[in-house]
Amino acid sequence: KNSVKAMEKELVTCSLQGKEKAALKRSQIFQIPGGKDLDTKVIVVLGKAGMGKSILVQKICEDWSNGEYSQFEFVFWFDCKQISLPEKRYSLKDLLLEFFVKPQEGSKEIFEYILQNPAKVLLVFDGFEGLHDHENSPRCSASQPEKDLCSIKELLSGLIQKKILNGCTLLLTARPKDKVYQYVSKVDKTIEIVGFSPQQRELYITKYFKGLPYCDNALKLIKECEYLFSHCYSPVMCRFVCFLCETVLEMGDKSLPSTLTTVFLKFVQQKIIPMQTDVTAMQNQESLATLARVAWYLGEKHQSAMKSNLLPSKEVNEFALKYGFFLPFAFPRHSDSEEEEFGSTFSDFVIQNFLGALHLMLGEETKDKSLMKYLSFPSKKKKPYNWLDLVPRFLAGLLFLQDDPDFCSLSNKDLKQSTKKQKTLLKYIRRMQMNDLCPERLLELLHCIYETQSSYLLQHVALRLKPDLSFLGVVLTPPDVHVLHFILKRSRNEFSLDLRNSSIDMQGLKDLVGLKNVTSFRASLSDTVRLWKSLEQTKDYELLRASTEKFVLDPFKAKTMKDISDLSDLVEMQGKMINCVQDASGCSSYEIPAIKNLRKLEFALGPVCGLQGFLKLVEILAAFPSLQHLDLDALSENGIGDEGAKSLSEVFPTLKSLETLNLSQNKITDVGAEKLATALPCLSSLKTLSLYNNSICDFGAENLAKVLPAMESLRVLDVQYNKITGAGAQQLTDSLRKCPHIKNLVMWNPTIPYGVLEHLQQLDSRISV
Repeated sequence: KNSVKAMEKELVTCSLQGKEKAALKRSQIFQIPGGKDLDTKVIVVLGKAGMGKSILVQKICEDWSNGEYSQFEFVFWFDCKQISLPEKRYSLKDLLLEFFVKPQEGSKEIFEYILQNPAKVLLVFDGFEGLHDHENSPRCSASQPEKDLCSIKELLSGLIQKKILNGCTLLLTARPKDKVYQYVSKVDKTIEIVGFSPQQRELYITKYFKGLPYCDNALKLIKECEYLFSHCYSPVMCRFVCFLCETVLEMGDKSLPSTLTTVFLKFVQQKIIPMQTDVTAMQNQESLATLARVAWYLGEKHQSAMKSNLLPSKEVNEFALKYGFFLPFAFPRHSDSEEEEFGSTFSDFVIQNFLGALHLMLGEETKDKSLMKYLSFPSKKKKPYNWLDLVPRFLAGLLFLQDDPDFCSLSNKDLKQSTKKQKTLLKYIRRMQMNDLCPERLLELLHCIYETQSSYLLQHVALRLKPDLSFLGVVLTPPDVHVLHFILKRSRNEFSLDLRNSSIDMQGLKDLVGLKNVTSFRASLSDTVRLWKSLEQTKDYELLRASTEKFVLDPFKAKTMKDISDLSDLVEMQGKMINCVQDASGCSSYEIPAIKNLRKLEFALGPVCGLQGFLKLVEILAAFPSLQHLDLDALSENGIGDEGAKSLSEVFPTLKSLETLNLSQNKITDVGAEKLATALPCLSSLKTLSLYNNSICDFGAENLAKVLPAMESLRVLDVQYNKITGAGAQQLTDSLRKCPHIKNLVMWNPTIPYGVLEHLQQLDSRISV
């Protein structure tokens, strides 16, 4: 289980880091370098609910119908919500040629052709999260999996395990938090949809209101409500905000709701109220309460669809369809004589979340104390993942809207119970140990508090945040950044932020770094340099200087070629900064503090790019005047070899502060050792030198022995696991007598006879075996 969790985390993290490296065109989605043509290929598209995964697969189908992706003769697209009901069973033929499309004739011949040509088949399963639950994915046990009736889970399992249609291409869409990798043993490609940039948000809003008299006013109104504009990074949220803005402007109002809860409260109210009379108001309230119960009931089972005849009443189904909360669909029939069955699915995931929260708020069976389990933020990550992940935010918001006329219009319930629930929440937050929360839980708490718009709660949380806030490796969406910025701004305390690998956008980074009480921050180098270049172009020299003063780089670990090129860009930026700061303050020289104060630099690019990356790194080492620790010992072995050692030795005179140099496991031979030895005396501060596990022989040992007396600052030399024999060991021992400053010489080598080494240690106790 632990290995599966580790794999899932690693794969998801890799995809998040990778998205900065390469933006994909749709035409590249099915390009898998090095993939075997005969094997089933699995491509996973990740994206939060409403991010546009379904639109993407629809567009792929449309492109295919227009002649693109010619490698596929057949494309089948399935909405997993509609085929995942547990009682439904299908054969592969049913699924392909009954559910998706029914040929007028020749079904048998077409199916045989598909079985014989799997490489020409693309199967798209949209909403993969709808196919699994808390249990492990069932294995396909059918003896004839192509023909036998199976549950959809078993059928998909057979496809993934290559028991069915081996050689086809599977495209699965899922949410990032879903445990996709627990069910799919091998993924050939992972793609993540990241949502709209600020420019794309503006473009969408402009196109939505194109031709309407209040087009300009709409964009201005939405941008003024920064929180709602941040949510517009999600296409589905952008559509909701635009719809609401349209309603507001038509009614002559001048402002939008300030929270997500009030947006959806208004949305639901605007759907129902204009069409209802006094007679239907009570019926609508009852239907809405029943629909909310259905939303929660399905959400607990990780579902958003059900058979229409299983709904509590025909009236509820008609109500949901009439106001657009439900979308209808038909189930496939195994034969023409079979009666057609219909299902209903929530039109939108966010609507299901809102209705689920409404049920918890209004439901008499939900007591005030039990309500807290849906709003709980345990510090341990073992809490079962809530499938309806927006429910806590909506619930917190609704608890503080009990006097809102929009809320009152949706319910005929007595609201005294709501007041008790609100007090329970206040008490729970006051007692909470916030500093024990992991970053994801903390962000969720901040969102919930923001939705309440309670001045007391906002201030309470702002004053209790710990000074060092790390979001390392946690994806920060625009709404996350807005809420974090809003609450940090209210605090009198000072903060240090770690935003590395958080995928934060440039505007978000600019906003957080610009806060006066954020005194230091770490962020991905490329994001930081991009921000500084933008500030330079807009001549915002004050924020440019402030952000460079706050930026922290130490310690820095380079793991990719991109890390090295980003570090080079940072050094290059320093040259430009001199001119900018000159303009702002009149001084003629300027050092970016992060460059000036870098003390530890680790290099771990591995054997493929090790030498190439190191040669590029050497070019900028002189820019770090305080560098004390240079570590090239990586688990994957960088292998800089003699060429890297030679290149490094040439810059030794510039590394005045270097105290620790670790060149272990780098395939350095006598040639490299000779180059290093010649220049080592230039390292006037060097205390520890490690050449562990290289390929240095007696000639290299002799060269090192010659310079040891001149290296007056050196305290520890490690040359063990090389190819030094007794002769080389003797030369090092003789040199050691002239070096009272050296405390320890680690010299064990398999090529030195043990008796010789033991004898040398007796002569000088500073030698370690």
